Amino acid sequence: MSSRKKRFLVLAVALAGLVALGYLAHTVFREPAGLQAPMAGQSGGPPGGAPPGGGSSSSAPTRVETARVQAAELALEASAVGSLRSNESVVLRPETAGRIARINFRDGVAVVRGGLLLELDAAMQGAELDQARANLGLAQANLKRSEDLFARTFISRQALDNAQATLKVQEATLALAQAKFDKTRLRAPFAGIVGIRNVSVGDYVKEGQDLVNIEDIATLKIDFRLPESYLPQLRPGQRLEVSSDALPGQIFPAVLDAINPLVEAGGRAIALRAQLPNGEARLRPGMFVRVRLIFAQRNNVLLVPEQAVIPDSKAPYVYRVLDGRAKRTPIRTGLRRDALVEVVEGLSAGDEVVTAGQMKLRDGATVRPLGEGGGPAASAPPAAVAPVNNSVAAPAGPGK
Repeated sequence: MSSRKKRFLVLAVALAGLVALGYLAHTVFREPAGLQAPMAGQSGGPPGGAPPGGGSSSSAPTRVETARVQAAELALEASAVGSLRSNESVVLRPETAGRIARINFRDGVAVVRGGLLLELDAAMQGAELDQARANLGLAQANLKRSEDLFARTFISRQALDNAQATLKVQEATLALAQAKFDKTRLRAPFAGIVGIRNVSVGDYVKEGQDLVNIEDIATLKIDFRLPESYLPQLRPGQRLEVSSDALPGQIFPAVLDAINPLVEAGGRAIALRAQLPNGEARLRPGMFVRVRLIFAQRNNVLLVPEQAVIPDSKAPYVYRVLDGRAKRTPIRTGLRRDALVEVVEGLSAGDEVVTAGQMKLRDGATVRPLGEGGGPAASAPPAAVAPVNNSVAAPAGPGK
């Protein structure tokens, strides 16, 4: 047999083998598909060819988290941040230049009003004062002598007038010399605590140079701001609660002292100042504080967790659990405070509302709160309102 015939025979056998393999593969993969239909009919939907789930008349209850509506006390208040200032604060500065002769205080100690703190070298001023006193004494003696002579008509009225004028000039000269001398003595203008001095004995100081500060911290001032919308509710004498991050857990009482008559045009805020007793000196000027201004205290306010309230274009609503079903209940909200929302209308104390799982609900759907049937415990009632807030409390509008 020729080589050409052998190649033709090999190709024919190979082609026949490929056709046989293709048929075998087609047979193997087609038979399981044909057997799958009756098996699906046996293990699939209900008899009669109904689609899966088509024969069920009711669905299982939806698992949700719930909480009870709680009646609690709620303070109508505003919160802000402020800064502490000294009741009185001054920096001692000399009115005349000179050399410091004596320092009569220690840094950081209390001083009394009028206490002598620093003395400048007053040799020249002292000499001028002594001279003025001597001249005044001479003028007084001359006037007395002139009055005796005038009474006996030994001198004229003009001579007596000259003696009286000389006395007045010497009195003014003494007062001027005394004022110059007093300016070399720096005294405390009020009772307080002196700061840290910047000079020492022997330093030459100029007019107006800073020497030491004095702070009256027995009472502190609190400067803070509130939006102009609170202006109708503000009255001097209202009580405040002040807290500081430097003294956590401590509340300091204060009283609103003054209201600025000018509203800031830039931020539409009004500046306020309060007075805070600080007898124990636990607070210091310059500290950052949080201020809680209380307008009124309301009792039996209905509160729900804010996650229970669903916003809507018409009115916010909640799902109330009643006889195992979710009932859509429109509500009217009030203040928001510490993740709680005041319910003004639509609910009663003790009502059970859905706080998680609302997206799967519709009005009238059956529900099962978590905690029933061995699930996790249901949500606890809302906690009491915290006394201090970090932001200004404002009424919550519909859908918020």
